[in-house]
Amino acid sequence: MDIGVWNRLRLDRFTSVGAYLVDQKGNDVLLPNKYLQDDFNEEDLIEVFLYKDSEDRLVATTQEPYIQLGEFAYLQVKEVTIHGAFMDWGLEKDLLVPFREQPKEMEEGRYYLVYLYLDDKTQRLAATARVNAFYEDATPELVQKNEEVVMLICETTELGIKVIVNNRFRGLIFQSDITRKLKYGSITDGFVKNVREDGKLDIILQPEGYGKVEPLSQELLDIIEKRGGFISLTDKSEPADIQKMTGWSKKTFKQVVGNLYKQRLIVIGENGITLVEN
Repeated sequence: MDIGVWNRLRLDRFTSVGAYLVDQKGNDVLLPNKYLQDDFNEEDLIEVFLYKDSEDRLVATTQEPYIQLGEFAYLQVKEVTIHGAFMDWGLEKDLLVPFREQPKEMEEGRYYLVYLYLDDKTQRLAATARVNAFYEDATPELVQKNEEVVMLICETTELGIKVIVNNRFRGLIFQSDITRKLKYGSITDGFVKNVREDGKLDIILQPEGYGKVEPLSQELLDIIEKRGGFISLTDKSEPADIQKMTGWSKKTFKQVVGNLYKQRLIVIGENGITLVEN
């Protein structure tokens, strides 16, 4: 059984306090009653996240944490005690950041970039804000130009926005390549523009050659908003109708619609396109 990540375990037996799940080696762990679903049956394979509870016992949950072992995330401090800062990571037991893992003393209510690790001595999950030690240097063998990646949006600098790429590498989106609003702490897709000799990555928000789509995406959002959040166009509409409303070719319209749909900013129906409410 692997702590700090999702495990696929077999439901072995039900008890008064919950169900015991087992791995292929026969090790078992409790899934408490509050996480059981009515359709769970013995021999079912259940996806659970494993961590230690307040009594230092390994326990399973179906709740989804905001961070897993070996990942970076922005988390909020719920409380600061004599033991350190306790962060909200989506589970019942808060996540500890010991004082030694805080470059600057954390404050209640604020968000911080942290990395989730397993303490060798206690075998407990903990977080550290000393994240620099956990970045890897990017090389052309590990990541390639134009490759699609997943990135965590970090701080804004004079040059652009710093990001963490694939939970491994440091990257930067230059100001000139920022074509849409990016929310601090959010996760989004991007593309590798350049693998630098210093092990960092230059990132763009769309594949090279796709540059015209992003500005037009905002134009289409404005068009939909001005019409009450709905337009009676789809990718099956006649080219003349698309040209009349947007001034674009059908091919360009489909590219823009696809981009907005991927960002979950619109819903495509049979009779038209609806703006997603924030």
